Amino acid sequence: MKTVTISLPESLKGFVERQIATKDYGNVSEYFRTLLREARARDEDARLETLLVEGLTSGEEIPLTKEFWRELKSEAAGIARKHRARKKL
Repeated sequence: MKTVTISLPESLKGFVERQIATKDYGNVSEYFRTLLREARARDEDARLETLLVEGLTSGEEIPLTKEFWRELKSEAAGIARKHRARKKL
């Protein structure tokens, strides 16, 4: 792991300390890693939403057959498994 040093004003340092004390974070590093993972997940969700909107507005016809829904459900389940596994890290 790499070490990153940041400077915070006293008010933010106090906020971080309160978060650690009240939210069961073990230390400052754990708190910031959690914030970064959440930010990364939000970025990934925003990217997925953008791709979905692009697909919906592309004008391409998609036949909504039973096979289409089975494949979509299977793919979505796989994505959900990966997302849950990523959140546990």
